Amino acid sequence: MDLTIPRVLMWQLLVGLVLAAVLWGVFGKVTGYSAALGALICVIPNAFLGLRLLVPRRDPGAQALVNAAWIGEIGKLALTVLLFTLVFTLVRPLSAAALFAGFIATQLVTFSGLLMRGEHVKDTDNSNGS
Repeated sequence: MDLTIPRVLMWQLLVGLVLAAVLWGVFGKVTGYSAALGALICVIPNAFLGLRLLVPRRDPGAQALVNAAWIGEIGKLALTVLLFTLVFTLVRPLSAAALFAGFIATQLVTFSGLLMRGEHVKDTDNSNGS
């Protein structure tokens, strides 16, 4: 089983929470929890997409995977919009800059998934060649 998606989600959460803790320590609690909320706005929809891709389907074919990816991506977008809307309407006080910093920093971790995936492929190739 490929663990790239859970690993990326774990790293996203870790990076977001570390950033929030640092910002909390430097700029105060509003900035800290704003960054944490931004990180969660990124991680929660990505977890939804990841679950859509990882959950076994009755039809293991490529079309079923494409359909799951489309539904996952639409759900991810809808969840992101919903969570941003909820935070901007319900959370006071809020640091918008920290919120977006947490979201963007956490989203950038997604690119590490390409490296993790490449690492997994190399490890698999090396173990098969022995």
